[in-house]
Amino acid sequence: MASTFTDILRTRVELAALELEEESRRLIGYLLLALASMFLLGLATIFLAFFVIAIFWDTHRLAAVLSLAGLFTVAGVALGLKVRNSFATKPKLLGDTLAEFGKDINFIKMARQSDEH
Repeated sequence: MASTFTDILRTRVELAALELEEESRRLIGYLLLALASMFLLGLATIFLAFFVIAIFWDTHRLAAVLSLAGLFTVAGVALGLKVRNSFATKPKLLGDTLAEFGKDINFIKMARQSDEH
């Protein structure tokens, strides 16, 4: 029984290590893509803002600046809410491993009860 328990424990620890490795690789990939995207979109936004302000420089430059600031604020808040929602709905870290541990514990309890009877 101890040998079986040790094998089960080793398997679950290996599963946990694999899940952690996958999660860290996934997070690093997300981070790199997000940084590249933010940099490029930031440059595009700055150039677009300069373009719009230049178009309205002689007539409505203050309105153009204020409108762009409002647009950027709304877009920033929307993206922030999306990120917060994504983190709230992501799968639980080590969820599969914890579920397997629960199954193992239930199996051991049932095996112990059947041995007692």
